[in-house]
Amino acid sequence: MTTLRVVVDELIGDGSSGAQRYAEELTRQIIATAPAGTEVEGVVSNLPQETIDELTARLPGLARLIKLPLARRELTVAWQSGLAIPGARGMIHAPSLLAPLRKHDRADGDQTTVTIHDVLPWTHPDSLPSTTVMWHKAMAKRARKFADAVVVPTHAVADRLIEFVDLGDRIRVIGGAPATTLRLPPDADERAERLGLPHHYAFTLGSIQPRKGIAPLIRAVARPEALGIPLLIAGPDRYGDGSATGVAAAAGLPEDRVRVLGQLDDADLAVALDRATVFVFPSVAEGFGLPIVEAFKFGTPVIHSDDPALVEVAGGASLIVERPEQGTSAADDEGYSERLAAAIGRVLTDEALRARLAVLSADRARAFSWRDSAERVWQLHADL
Repeated sequence: MTTLRVVVDELIGDGSSGAQRYAEELTRQIIATAPAGTEVEGVVSNLPQETIDELTARLPGLARLIKLPLARRELTVAWQSGLAIPGARGMIHAPSLLAPLRKHDRADGDQTTVTIHDVLPWTHPDSLPSTTVMWHKAMAKRARKFADAVVVPTHAVADRLIEFVDLGDRIRVIGGAPATTLRLPPDADERAERLGLPHHYAFTLGSIQPRKGIAPLIRAVARPEALGIPLLIAGPDRYGDGSATGVAAAAGLPEDRVRVLGQLDDADLAVALDRATVFVFPSVAEGFGLPIVEAFKFGTPVIHSDDPALVEVAGGASLIVERPEQGTSAADDEGYSERLAAAIGRVLTDEALRARLAVLSADRARAFSWRDSAERVWQLHADL
């Protein structure tokens, strides 16, 4: 029996982060697509038995869950230092950089693959905690020395990553997909009423941290080209010392023109995406851009920046807006707001364009499948 061990520590927490969603969805499908004669085990840090039981229930079909002797914090430090931890050997796949990256011999059945989701620690370190930046850079160096393969979500990330870490020919592109739980619920009308969704609205997701581009989007809907359309934001109102509602007020917008909905559960998010007139994703730096793929799932017209990862993932099914010039913050670029407003205006006034984007969106959504991603992971390990 061949065993693939998946590091599942990313699943621990409230389940709200993209990394947690990625790890859970991919692990479930790795289990579901296990070839004959193989099994899947989970590897996790030292957790309370109650948490272990809950984690096991979330991953049906898992052969067993290996609990390592160290808690998460200590395990992170140990693996960064290259220490050997009992139970963390064999054929290992990590949906992040948290992995036992140390010298090993594939001839003995040991192999380690890790995942790097983006290059933000190098290109936008100010958007992450300094400790996170240092840890990712340190683990990327270990991956350069000891990983048998490194998975990235897009060719765009692969192209940028080689500027910072020389991984040779070990990079493999395996993308993600929308969460399987993101689907329209039976009570969609009631949820839409509770959320106060207007008949027509622009929808986005994120905070006003600079790289997300939400602040220039808010200023864009204040421009006449946006035709007074309301903007609804799924995400936190505040970031640092600022807030989305504060940006809206400074732009002279009335309270009903920009509404922050906070973090939405999957059912509410599905309803908001499905009923949006247009989904706008103005982020200027992404590794994959899952929100636009989620919008595609509901056939919603999509506008986004010309960030290479977003352009790659959209595959021609969207309207693309040029980002601010390099070295110019999206938050301070009025030209970016103007271009976003013009794109929104085009979608709102051109019925044929809006209909074509909706068709392209729904068609593009079929290109993303967690099952396909999991099968590629199995093929990767077979190739190694």
